[in-house]
Amino acid sequence: MLKVGLTGGIGAGKSEVSRLLASYGAVLVDADKIAREVVEPGTPGLAAVVAAFGPDVLTADGTLDRPKLGSIVFSDPASLATLNGIVHPLVGARSAELEAAAGPGTVVVHDVPLLTENGLAPLYDLVVVVDASEETRLDRLVRLRGMTEAEARARMAAQATREQRRAVADLVIDNDGPLEALEPQVRAVWDRLTERAAAGPEAAPET
Repeated sequence: MLKVGLTGGIGAGKSEVSRLLASYGAVLVDADKIAREVVEPGTPGLAAVVAAFGPDVLTADGTLDRPKLGSIVFSDPASLATLNGIVHPLVGARSAELEAAAGPGTVVVHDVPLLTENGLAPLYDLVVVVDASEETRLDRLVRLRGMTEAEARARMAAQATREQRRAVADLVIDNDGPLEALEPQVRAVWDRLTERAAAGPEAAPET
């Protein structure tokens, strides 16, 4: 099994890369998806979030009001740290379960938005970073996700810098261009990952 950490700043296009890798045959462990699951109604995770931030972070039907919570935590580092302290251990436990269920010789891609911020690079055999300029990411967040410029900049500022992410990368995918330029890069990365997986755990690290 080859354990791959996939990360990238918000708006860089990491979700599209993870979708492509899964279509090629990777076992995808999506930290964002798991993070939503561990705070669904009735979970200990949601109860802990409400205890920390109050019932106002719930919608009328008892689900987590993500925009409301986001407006709190992304403008306050202490609140963000509190939320991460609740959610990250739950996500880690569930991710480990999914990884354990993958068969030998597989490429397991952990889609982890905050891999760099949380110092998780050493947990993986390889780290793949999806990179795009700040200007490109800002445009995507405003144009495609409907954020205001201020909201987008606050989300970006709460994450690691491009330089910090690239410093932990074994492989970098440049997603500053159009979508059609992305797929060949992802296919090339997939070929390298499968070669490394086939070579076994004693293979030399990427350079």
